[in-house]
Amino acid sequence: MWVICFFISFETWLLLSAFSFSINNSKIAVKYNFKLFNALVFSVVIASIVMFYPMNREALAPGFGNSVLAFFLSAFNTVQLFVVRYSFSAIQEGISFCPPQWETAYLIWAASLFVMAPVATFGFVLSFFHGVSSYLKYLGSFFKPVYAFSELNEKSLCLARDIRTNHHRAVIVFANADYHNDNGNSELLNGARIIRAICLKKDISVINFELHSKKKPIRFFMISDDEDENLVRSVKLIEKYKARAHTDLYLFSRKTDSEIMMSSVGDDNQIKIRRINEVRSMVYNMLNDEGSRLFRNAVGKDGTKTISALIVGMGAHGTEMLKALSWFGQMDGYFIKINAFDKDPMAEQNFSAQAPELMSEKYNGVKRDGESQYSIDIHSGMDVDTKPFFDVIKHITDATYVFVALGSDERNIRTAVALRTYLERMGISPIIQSVVYDSQKKKMLKDVKNYKDQPYCIEWIGDIESSYSENVIMPSQLEKKALAIHLKHGKEENFWKYEYNYRSSMTSAIHMEARKACGIQGADKQENELTEAEKTALGCLEHRRWNAYMRTEGYCYGEPRNDLGKVHPDLCTYWDRKDKKKIISYAIQANETNEEKEEF
Repeated sequence: MWVICFFISFETWLLLSAFSFSINNSKIAVKYNFKLFNALVFSVVIASIVMFYPMNREALAPGFGNSVLAFFLSAFNTVQLFVVRYSFSAIQEGISFCPPQWETAYLIWAASLFVMAPVATFGFVLSFFHGVSSYLKYLGSFFKPVYAFSELNEKSLCLARDIRTNHHRAVIVFANADYHNDNGNSELLNGARIIRAICLKKDISVINFELHSKKKPIRFFMISDDEDENLVRSVKLIEKYKARAHTDLYLFSRKTDSEIMMSSVGDDNQIKIRRINEVRSMVYNMLNDEGSRLFRNAVGKDGTKTISALIVGMGAHGTEMLKALSWFGQMDGYFIKINAFDKDPMAEQNFSAQAPELMSEKYNGVKRDGESQYSIDIHSGMDVDTKPFFDVIKHITDATYVFVALGSDERNIRTAVALRTYLERMGISPIIQSVVYDSQKKKMLKDVKNYKDQPYCIEWIGDIESSYSENVIMPSQLEKKALAIHLKHGKEENFWKYEYNYRSSMTSAIHMEARKACGIQGADKQENELTEAEKTALGCLEHRRWNAYMRTEGYCYGEPRNDLGKVHPDLCTYWDRKDKKKIISYAIQANETNEEKEEF
């Protein structure tokens, strides 16, 4: 019995431990919330019970009942072992019944369990107190601004890291995170530790954020990869904190249902809601910060310069860029020409369904005074790795901007390099931007050169680290300018509540900065400084931009106005528009709102 129990005890511990380590990072472990620490403790428990059994059994008389009693005594001894209430001298006494040749092995194994059991107990207590200390740490941040994330993942950590850099007093909270059970996310947890974040096990909708100063802001970020889960959590938080001022909620979702549901929130809601489309945020941020380069790089003569853009890939990034360039390129003295390519044979039809009037022959490629002016050609069924693609490219001899977004880093890098080579052969050097999702790859590709030490001059954008930054996700200065524009004819609560108002004003603010960079007459003046001619010119330009923007949103001309049907009577030339004064007002720069500066 002694020999059998010894091998069962040791092999049970060894096999359970090995199995636990082998499945720790597997999909099964994640699915069933497997915890490595708990499994290791369980293996020590079973090994200890089996180890104690022969000692207790030998001390009792023969019989089935005493065998059962020996088992329960062994379990009791194991409990004593874990709480350090069992003396090793009792092992030495009980082992006197063991065969002499196995005494040393048994004592060594028993001594090992005597070490492992208290360590397991200490680990459990430590994990318990860590959870308590995390809550105490949060309560100790009563008078500090809080940034609470629904999950700890690569995106949320990047954003939190940037916020920590900009606001040292901010409190970072990650929900659904557990330092003790990393489930293979040790790198993320280490990153959270470095920025002194508070990691809580509970779901963000369960954590009580009411235990916080009413005067200090709380910003919630629903940033899981599961967009449906983001929406569910958002609804719960809005219901829970709708009466709390100084509260913002950022919902990361590109789905239409999220926009509709967030717009239906009641008027009694105090929370400012922003639905974050990461792709759109990246494109808008790029145009706001660097878009003026597109105009400086434009080519032409006779008073009109052409921005000739190539968009390679009509996925989320490419489609968003095409839409944005359509309205951003509306500028006096400039014409925007866009050639887009995609492997999907239905690419043009799919985009035309989203923006029918934008692609209509009535407007696309037509230059009409007071109307948006652009040319869009979508080349469907075009594989970038084939000769027909480059046969089309060789006829676009005036390309000034190239945007590559094919869905994978490898394809984006390869295609961007190939286009640089081909365009150089044609004697032109446009700006080339290519999406690279991996931040490490982006760093390695910076200033990349060929074997002759010639730089490729390709800009790598869209990586997680730069896309999930405060300036991209929370463009506070741009939002202030957009809000000032909206307040000319609307209420502030409607700016935050309805994405239609928010996005429309944001695009207007972005374009306003581009006008200044292009030297448009009167763009940098206040209303009382403008001449009537300047007001008319700015109003006409803003109407051209607005027409193009509305058409990218799927709106068409028609009367009466019907926003459910996306029909608008003002989608006409500036000269045919009835309320010219209103569009002129939007075209003139507004004084930014004097919001209270938050103390970080």
